[in-house]
Amino acid sequence: MAKFELKLPKMGESVAEATITNWVKNVGDTVEQDETIVEVATDKVDSEVPTEVSGKIVEILFQKDDVVQVGQTIAIIETDAANATETASAPIQETTVVPTEKVEQTVAHAKEIVAPADFGSSDKFFSPLVKNIAKEEGISVNELEAINGTGKDGRITKTDILDYVKNRGSQPTATAQKAVTPVAAPVQNVTSKAAPVSVNGQDEIIEMDRMRKMIAHHMVQSIQTSAHVQSFIEVDVTNIVNWRNKHKNTFEKREGEKLTFTPIFMEAVAKALKDFPMMNISVDGDYIIKRKNINLGMAAALPNGNLIVPVIKNADQLNLVGMAKAVNDLADRARKGKLKPDDTQGGTYTVTNVGTFGSVFGTPIINQPQVGILALGAIRKVAAVIETPEGDFIGIRQKMFLSHSYDHRVVDGSLGGQFVQRVAQYLEAFDINRTV
Repeated sequence: MAKFELKLPKMGESVAEATITNWVKNVGDTVEQDETIVEVATDKVDSEVPTEVSGKIVEILFQKDDVVQVGQTIAIIETDAANATETASAPIQETTVVPTEKVEQTVAHAKEIVAPADFGSSDKFFSPLVKNIAKEEGISVNELEAINGTGKDGRITKTDILDYVKNRGSQPTATAQKAVTPVAAPVQNVTSKAAPVSVNGQDEIIEMDRMRKMIAHHMVQSIQTSAHVQSFIEVDVTNIVNWRNKHKNTFEKREGEKLTFTPIFMEAVAKALKDFPMMNISVDGDYIIKRKNINLGMAAALPNGNLIVPVIKNADQLNLVGMAKAVNDLADRARKGKLKPDDTQGGTYTVTNVGTFGSVFGTPIINQPQVGILALGAIRKVAAVIETPEGDFIGIRQKMFLSHSYDHRVVDGSLGGQFVQRVAQYLEAFDINRTV
């Protein structure tokens, strides 16, 4: 017999860890090759991890809600040597007994590695740079919370954490005691409050699901991080509406795809980002990262009421047909829960369509660490003044509002206003004779 170590596979190009959400199989269960053994979550995407071999599960090294690094062993499967050799991509160590002490050491070591990365248990904000340093130096959440930050509102800066690392060996006893305090205590105060009780016995108490908790955390974190400012502009999209009505049936018959307004708007946003590259940036502490690629996030509502933001990679390189196919594919897989972890990673700017539900405009929250998000309002028929060489007159036009939220730490009103104005100009200048 042989022992096969089932490791957490690579979940995407920029995904380093995942959370165990459900063990489909338990210790003692027999599994077949490619059968799902555990369900995991990376940020907002749920995935299934199949076993690479057939055999019997003899050890499970992580429990539900544990955070696991890519490449870490999550379970041990007992299988015959021939099967293991056939299916495993790496040589299998044959052994008849795995000492309990060794397994316990493996689990302890894995938890030591993972613990510093679980910053979601803290109600304080830490920049990505500070988190990375903390992970590299093995600094726990409690240690990080004990550091006196010199940044705005007491935030910990790069200098603060580096000074702490330098003097870590000589920290006062109080700090040391804080560092070894079990993580469970602060978690209970922040995220694990006792369930409320219905006073009248008629109110229904519903616990947030995992995704809703994460959305809540991200939204609050974004407000605490960025100085949100909004600019609004009204756009005449009559030409776009008429052009789409003329071509949508032909397009669907030829391409097998619906032609919605979204790809047309996405195309205009991608063009504007090329014109204003300082909107295609992210912030890391006191540094601005100017992104080379234009990757557009498109906020999508899910059937269960939650929200997810799949990403169109290199959106500026797609023609309208390619953009339509990308939009439809991501939206369809989002609704069906078929998105892969990579599908939600790497966004550099986000667009959300609040007009889907009839909203005229909105004030969207920035998707960190991006610096801008554009909300598309509902298209409405309105009476408008039309200027002509013969004079002005009143006519019926198709109009909508664009709502641009941007991070005032790095984007001033001039850039934020010019960017959304450029998007509007591209939409109003849409060529009604365009072929697709």
